[in-house]
Amino acid sequence: MSDLYLSHLRNWILKSPPAEWITKNARELLIGTLKQGPIPQHVAFEMDGNRRFAKNHKIETIEGHHLGFEALARVLEICYKCGVKVVTVYAFSIENFNRPRHEVSGLMAMAKVKLEQLVQHGELLDRYGAGIRVLGERDLIPADVLPYVDRAIEMTKHNKDAVLNICFPYTSRAEMTSAIKATVDEYTTSPRPPNTPFSQSRITQKIRSNKSKKSDSSSTRESSPDQNGKSDVDDSMSSTTALDPDSPPLQSSAPVKPIKFQNPESITAETINSHTYTAECPPLDIFIRTSGVTRLSDFMLWQCHENTQIFFLKCLWPEFDLWNFVPILLEWQWRQKKMLEKESSRR
Repeated sequence: MSDLYLSHLRNWILKSPPAEWITKNARELLIGTLKQGPIPQHVAFEMDGNRRFAKNHKIETIEGHHLGFEALARVLEICYKCGVKVVTVYAFSIENFNRPRHEVSGLMAMAKVKLEQLVQHGELLDRYGAGIRVLGERDLIPADVLPYVDRAIEMTKHNKDAVLNICFPYTSRAEMTSAIKATVDEYTTSPRPPNTPFSQSRITQKIRSNKSKKSDSSSTRESSPDQNGKSDVDDSMSSTTALDPDSPPLQSSAPVKPIKFQNPESITAETINSHTYTAECPPLDIFIRTSGVTRLSDFMLWQCHENTQIFFLKCLWPEFDLWNFVPILLEWQWRQKKMLEKESSRR
């Protein structure tokens, strides 16, 4: 009996009405219990193992990625129902463009389908008020995929309670490079002077312009009397506030002030963090990678800090469910409790 047949049999049993009722109530009870403790605000998933799952079950690679998307839908509902505010997923690495062309084309075609499904059947995101943000190198997204990306973002922009960050296409090195470039631009661009209509130089130039016009009109009147009998006062009052293009250029006697740039010594980690893709998100609490691989693979390198708890699981991503997430959340809550106890003892 093949593994695929056993998998279908298990799914058939689990989808039977009695099993679904029991599973649903057990989930609700378990999630309600977990919510009594502290809840992480930002969880990242490195969804690894779709291809290996497909190979183990003797199905097409693309079908493995489809099952991975179904796992993502389950995980999102679990996280948002528990109270997690931000979920970040690694959907496509820039390095994945080096894979076989047919697989890349299949992944891009699947991205269009799944983004369209999120738009058409976005009740999960709307139910929890989750908005989609796509993080990564936008210039690398194929032209035929870009409209689907923009539509998904536009259709969920009204949701403000939670966030789904889809890293596509993304690497941490590209993100940090972009953040450093933005920081350099910020610290090497001179501040623009305030543009006010009543600056001293503008007033001085206006006076000189009016004097030049007055002298020209006086010489004209001496050679040709004014037939309308208008006075010089009327003529000067009729001048507009715009500068005369023929007015003499202003020769400022004031010394030129040197351009002041921001002090590069004031650059901190927070300065660079303000230019990252996740600048508006809370700090990363939990990092999860499936498939038994114990490395970060260029994902969320900047966001992983001293309090981020990293979990490497042996299960493949399409197999990930609530029962895999519960032990992680319980361990995180236990560590948070120990951390608070240590801080209180120091006081």
